[in-house]
Amino acid sequence: QLILAEKRTALSLMRTGISVFALPLSVFSVLIATSRYYDIVGVFYLFIPLFLITTALIVLGAYLVLRALLKIQTFYKMIDELKKKNHSLSPFIE
Repeated sequence: QLILAEKRTALSLMRTGISVFALPLSVFSVLIATSRYYDIVGVFYLFIPLFLITTALIVLGAYLVLRALLKIQTFYKMIDELKKKNHSLSPFIE
């Protein structure tokens, strides 16, 4: 039960990472869609901090997703070891 609960936690961490990763992409898509309404050179001083923040969010999202994937892989290994040790658990754990 504990391993499965930890696996669910890792899956929610992955979901959070994907959300954090998708936020900068949506911000950039809005900026591209509305780019004809402003002059990039005129608002360049705003783009630098925005670019830094979105880069940090992309890195954070990628880190969270990779960390969750590594944890999930570890939990699958633990579950396989439990199945090998106790064959009666196999029907209950996928």
